[in-house]
Amino acid sequence: MAASTQPPQTGSSLPEIKMIKPVEAGDLKYLGISGSGTFLANEVKGQALIIQIFSLYCPYCQKDAPNVNRFFGLIENNPKLKGKIKILGIGAGNSQFEVNTFKKKYKVEFPLIPDADFQVHKMIGEVRTPYFIVVKLKGPKKLEVVYSRLGAHENVEAFLDEVIKLANVQ
Repeated sequence: MAASTQPPQTGSSLPEIKMIKPVEAGDLKYLGISGSGTFLANEVKGQALIIQIFSLYCPYCQKDAPNVNRFFGLIENNPKLKGKIKILGIGAGNSQFEVNTFKKKYKVEFPLIPDADFQVHKMIGEVRTPYFIVVKLKGPKKLEVVYSRLGAHENVEAFLDEVIKLANVQ
């Protein structure tokens, strides 16, 4: 796994990143994976995967947590979207304890996984936080990056519309 000097570019393929499986059974079920160890993005069941790079110590991530939670709610409470768009938070430089602390403090309902040794962070260009990457999980261009951007989302409805359009969620 080589480090990258830049974030994944729109139109490129997501690097093959080994991520630690979530410890909670509900998070595994949500992602459509099982067991322990590591997994790859293409194992996630759905049409689009939104990867949020965050840190417990990032004030912008803390401030944005309620918006991201609301964004998750918009997906999960819409029968046309639930199961099709998945969100995964990766804690850059965060241990399992730190990820759990963030999840509990900010009442995050989607899976958060640690990246304690910055392995994932290095592979995606050592982006600042919060950083969002959206990849397609289906079709001929599976794992195509359709969105790669730094920053929080004030208007989560507009972001959701953009994700649906860019990832061609049906």
